[in-house]
Amino acid sequence: MTATTASPRGLTRVVLSANVAVVFLFFYAPIALLTVFSFSNDRNPSRWGGFTLDWYREFGESQSLQDALRRSLWVALWSTIVSVILGTSSALALERFRFRGRRVFDALLYLPIIIPDVTMGIMMLIFFGDAIELVNDIFGTSYTKGIATITLAHIAFNISFVSVVVRARLAGMDQRMEEAARDLYASRTQAFRHVTLPQIMPGIAGGALLAVTISLDDVVVTQFSSGPGATTLPVFVFSLIRKGVTPLINATSVIMLTASVLLVLLSILTEGLRGNESTTTTTGGTP
Repeated sequence: MTATTASPRGLTRVVLSANVAVVFLFFYAPIALLTVFSFSNDRNPSRWGGFTLDWYREFGESQSLQDALRRSLWVALWSTIVSVILGTSSALALERFRFRGRRVFDALLYLPIIIPDVTMGIMMLIFFGDAIELVNDIFGTSYTKGIATITLAHIAFNISFVSVVVRARLAGMDQRMEEAARDLYASRTQAFRHVTLPQIMPGIAGGALLAVTISLDDVVVTQFSSGPGATTLPVFVFSLIRKGVTPLINATSVIMLTASVLLVLLSILTEGLRGNESTTTTTGGTP
């Protein structure tokens, strides 16, 4: 009887283990191949020609790639800062207050997440084209699309992602702690600063990390929103692919992947340190 019941369990364990192995292989085998062939000495990106660091050296010496990288980092930095502020404010407004048009605002906030990137890009193309033309006609200026329009476009879709992550954190927060702080004569600002903000900070950090990653990886919306001399790194890499894939593209992709992994590790490390501090505070600093 024992052998009969143990056999299906053992089979289930084997099937689940095989499924996990297949999933990990599906996700990480392309990354492993990309990393390996970024060190290949052959111009064919899928053929090994010996170990070399020439492609990474070429990445460091290429002025075009460095300029594109600086533009990407600039756009990601400012779009993340603004979208975190606006996204967090939107999440707090939707979760803590009731106002006329709340449901409409909530629905509109999800649109950048739902609609396709191509549709979002065309919307930005039409909007910036008409808006810049109107501003130039009124003020007699000669503005064109560039880094500023790319940053505004990234802010437009990053606000929704940040808001969703922060709202999830707010939904799981015990609101009685805020009420207790108010009962202890804390002002609304003090209650937010010392009670609400520390508890939603993991959500804010997660939303910021998501915004940085999406901004650094975006191609479609950036292409529609950019102008002459405003090429970001993903768009530059995409233009290189049209001319033919080389190990330089592999090396550039590995560098971008490494930066994303470092951001994730930094977020995990920050969360771990914050968790340790919270535990120490709760126990009064006793081991």
